[in-house]
Amino acid sequence: MATFSARFLGCKVSHADAQEIRERLLADGHAELPDAADVAVVNTCCVTHEAIRKSRQAASRAARTHSRVFVTGCGANLAGDAFAGLPANVIVIQKRSEETPAAIAHDLGALACIRADHRLDRVRAFVKVQDGCSFSCSFCVIPLVRGASRSRPAEAVLAEIRRRVGQGHREVVLTGINLGCYRDRSSGYSLTRLVREAGAVEGLARLRLSSIEINHVNDELVAALRETPAVSRHLHVPLQSGDDGVLRAMGRRYTGTAYLRRIEPLSDFNLTTDVIVGFPGEDEEAFRHTLRLVERARITKVHVFPYSPRPGTATAARDSVPATVKKERSARLRARSHEACLRRWRSKVGSEDIVLVDRPGRGYGDDYSPWFVDAPVGELVRVRGRAVTEEGILAA
Repeated sequence: MATFSARFLGCKVSHADAQEIRERLLADGHAELPDAADVAVVNTCCVTHEAIRKSRQAASRAARTHSRVFVTGCGANLAGDAFAGLPANVIVIQKRSEETPAAIAHDLGALACIRADHRLDRVRAFVKVQDGCSFSCSFCVIPLVRGASRSRPAEAVLAEIRRRVGQGHREVVLTGINLGCYRDRSSGYSLTRLVREAGAVEGLARLRLSSIEINHVNDELVAALRETPAVSRHLHVPLQSGDDGVLRAMGRRYTGTAYLRRIEPLSDFNLTTDVIVGFPGEDEEAFRHTLRLVERARITKVHVFPYSPRPGTATAARDSVPATVKKERSARLRARSHEACLRRWRSKVGSEDIVLVDRPGRGYGDDYSPWFVDAPVGELVRVRGRAVTEEGILAA
């Protein structure tokens, strides 16, 4: 029997991939040991230089304390071998996410199927329904490291959701690289139908989407989100830029006006987004367009990414905005985002919400606003807003 630890860097899809590896090793009879394990699994990210640096650093640290380290995920599949030169006990697995658990399990060997099921380590479960992307945004390396878009059979997804609910998870987050591309043609499922049927699973208290591209926010999806009681009033819709010229250069296939038009029916949702700052050609005016659009869209949390050229992409050789300018613009946008979050949180003072407690003293409301609560982890509790801090809402 081997002891192992598993960690991930990056997005919710990376988390779901790491959990698939974890569950496979547990099912094969290996034991999870967060500290001093024989084997470490590091599921990596590669969307920026910083993500690669952190991934490489995590693998290097693990190599000093574990006999074997498996490096998996997007960073492992990045062209150019970003993990070259690490110690010999570091093994880079360059396979699709679906193939990675079996590859590691084969290397370690199966002992026995001791348990067929294992509870995840969080109160919300991330269920991956789709992987890969068939579009070609000029800056994005994900299609290169994850391949073309592909979807899981709907019945497999729904069976996993039922299993997660049976394990005690109160919330399920449907995850994917490009969720709106979800299709199970043989069973007649689109993302819209999947949302409705997932939300109808008995015992599921809360359902969310990890992220959705604006081009996939249509009337049918909006109706499903509104008419499915379990769906949270939160949606993460990447923007990347609020300037039409920059969006064209990015290959994003929408304009700022189109973005605003498509999110308008969700004006009461808590909308969050991703923005790339300092894309090649972004001048001060273009950046101000982004600031204005974020405000007009009533977006709260903005995940800010200073532009980082990625190998193999159309803009790999372009990086015209100075690092100091990227840093300054990033700080301005993050400050605006924090102000928007505070405004939304203050609007909840005196009103009630249902909070899922996901760690001691903390939890998230229906719209994914953060709350400070005194309740057991894993519970859904009704609270009333008392005051607001820099980090969230205080429950009365």
